[in-house]
Amino acid sequence: MTQLLENKTALITGGGVGIGREIALQFADSGARIAVTYRTHAPDDDFVNRIEAATGSPLVAVGLEATDEGAVQAAFATINRDLGGLDILVNNVGGLVQRSSIGEMSFELWRTVMATNLDSTFLATHYAMPFIRDGGRIINVASLAGINGAHSGATAYAASKAAMFGFTRGLAKEVAPRNITVNALAPGFIEATPFHDTFTTAESKRVTLSTIPLQRAGIPADVAGPALWLASELSAFVTGTTVNINGGAYFA
Repeated sequence: MTQLLENKTALITGGGVGIGREIALQFADSGARIAVTYRTHAPDDDFVNRIEAATGSPLVAVGLEATDEGAVQAAFATINRDLGGLDILVNNVGGLVQRSSIGEMSFELWRTVMATNLDSTFLATHYAMPFIRDGGRIINVASLAGINGAHSGATAYAASKAAMFGFTRGLAKEVAPRNITVNALAPGFIEATPFHDTFTTAESKRVTLSTIPLQRAGIPADVAGPALWLASELSAFVTGTTVNINGGAYFA
């Protein structure tokens, strides 16, 4: 049986852990050859072995500071050399960085949050564009925070993720003549990720779970499934759209 991503090449930024890791694994299981970038979470042996067993090809893994333009340009040249072009780009790099009210936040911290989430998306997309084949897919991993404003101390994070929705819509129109689709994912509360391991207290988790109609937290696989759909031909007429993944906590 033909796999959904057979003969496709996919790059997942921040692909060594959490949501990015699960997307990479599901894409590999669906036939795609995989490249990932990472900064603090290098791919572990289990991840590498699972990717290579599924694809029969070496995993391309590139250490990268995703907000450094020169480093991004060099990384994408390496990835293109190793993969021979791209069909799918998943912009997954991002993070809260630090909780802070706007009144107390330094301009340096504000710019760091924007760079981590928005600049990284621009740079990866900009340097991927010459290598993405016509008919390709771009998927931006945003957040429910960009819709509901997030929790206390995360206004900058929410603003950066909201900007990703506008980036997604504008780019979708820009690259439509090449039959490239551009969509966003907006995960809600997803456990087993560095974000919540670092920034979410047990009490905050309890309160959040009480607002989710499906009565559970999400897991990275809950995000990887919609990503796989957006990466495949099953979603060929879907572009400029945000897919909400939150167990019913928010309805568009």
